[in-house]
Amino acid sequence: MRFALVAGEASGDQLGAALMRSLRERDPSARFFGVAGPKMQSEGCEAWALSEELAVMGLFEVLSHLPRLARLRADLRKRLRTERPDVFIGIDAPEFNLGLARDLRGAGLRTVQYVSPQVWAWRQGRVRSIGAAVDLVLCLLPFEEQFYARAGIRAEFVGHPLADLIPEDSDRGAARRQLGLQDRLTVAVLPGSRVGEASHLGDDFAGAIRWLRERRPSLQFVAPMANQAVRLIFSRALERNAAGVEVRLLDGQSHVALAAADVVLVASGTATLETLLTRRPMVVAYRLGALTAWLLRTFNLMKAPYFSQPNLLAGKRIVPELFQEQVTPETLGTELLRELDDPAVRERQERVFGDIHRRLKRNASDRAAQAILGLLSSAPAAGST
Repeated sequence: MRFALVAGEASGDQLGAALMRSLRERDPSARFFGVAGPKMQSEGCEAWALSEELAVMGLFEVLSHLPRLARLRADLRKRLRTERPDVFIGIDAPEFNLGLARDLRGAGLRTVQYVSPQVWAWRQGRVRSIGAAVDLVLCLLPFEEQFYARAGIRAEFVGHPLADLIPEDSDRGAARRQLGLQDRLTVAVLPGSRVGEASHLGDDFAGAIRWLRERRPSLQFVAPMANQAVRLIFSRALERNAAGVEVRLLDGQSHVALAAADVVLVASGTATLETLLTRRPMVVAYRLGALTAWLLRTFNLMKAPYFSQPNLLAGKRIVPELFQEQVTPETLGTELLRELDDPAVRERQERVFGDIHRRLKRNASDRAAQAILGLLSSAPAAGST
């Protein structure tokens, strides 16, 4: 079989690579091509373009990238109509993938969206366009399947691959030894995987490091960087706001850094789930461009009660989440110290995190592969003859 995949940024690349392995186990002759990152390429995906090209966030912030993204989507549409794969699989990046999927489905190709857009959280009217674009939505979070069922859209909760990857018990001491850290209280800092995230949060995250060091000189800091662009942005933020404070910057290795930590300061996104699955207390921050944030607030576009995945999955506020002007060095530092100083807070978070981990651990990549192959063995694609 021939599978077309379009994966957005690093998290999509990781999901895509695991899915490819599961599909190949069932079909050793499978061929893969599309938009891929290094992990998918190492699994044998023919890269027509790179996943990092889709790493754009925000409503207004994306405007300057629209001409380039439109050209890329047009090129992919033309090439995929010619290649006619057995199925098109959009992995995350919904703003890019769903429009492409709609065109391909209209041309008679089967289409899948792997990772639901947060349509249950904001702009819920999009659910109709999702139903028109794809034959199947593969959901990583349990409550998403019910949301789509109410809209009459075929969807399946497959679990989250990170829950399969990350052990339920992480050895803090072993992780510190692996990174060459001292055996003392450690704060992990993850300012985001996208340039926009790191730019919006970097100065305040670095300021929080300085604020904490002034009050707790014995703390040590480790910061896994998602890529070189983020590393450069955050290094400069540290120079401006935390000069003289030793911060161990890592290339990747987020799993190990989180395992080594006592508490975590993290940008909202996939890294919050990774932190949850490692069972480390956290403070979550999110900041958009001013125009995007104004639009969300003015038109009440945000429907979910929380924006961080830990709180959404718990169904209650289990971790502090700070948005826009709430994100300051003092506020971040104060919340982190509260978690460091209060064992009851840490124990409550860790207990809830363990329960969520067990709910999400379902051999997600295998389930996703089975669902896709089940789709291919069912009714003909929309628009086919």
